[in-house]
This record gives sequence, C-alpha cells and structure tokens, in this order.
Amino acid sequence: MKNVLFILFMLVAFLFGAVDFNSATKEELMDIKGIGEKKAEAIIEYRKTNKINSVEDLEAIKGFGPGLIEKIKNSNK
Repeated sequence: MKNVLFILFMLVAFLFGAVDFNSATKEELMDIKGIGEKKAEAIIEYRKTNKINSVEDLEAIKGFGPGLIEKIKNSNK
C-alpha cells in the first residue's frame, strides 16, 4: 500500500512539474528557468544546513532576489 501511495505522489508531482528543492539533483535544479550551475550549487550548499519549505526560502541564498523567485514560481506552474 505504501508503494502505491508513493507512486501516486510521484506521479502527481511529475505532472505538476514540482521540484523538491531539498532533494533535487544539480541537474534537476538547473532545469528550472533562471537557475544555472552556480545557483544550483548554492541551493545544494544551503540545504545542507537549512530546510527549504517554499520557493520564498531561497531568498536567504545570495543571488536569489524577488525577481528570480517570481521567475521560479512561474516556471513551476
């Protein structure tokens, strides 16, 4: 039963294009519009000591301002 729920959850996440910033690989992060190699590395470094609960949490990382946050939100729709 747990496997079925997990597969269902993953399918829904895939369909909506949601990215889990806490577990995404560097390559998955770089697939998001506005995030290149350096920003992906910054997210990975940040999440070693911080949990990312929402896109807005990325503003705590140097180089992530309101404009980029909005771009990321729009690319995940």
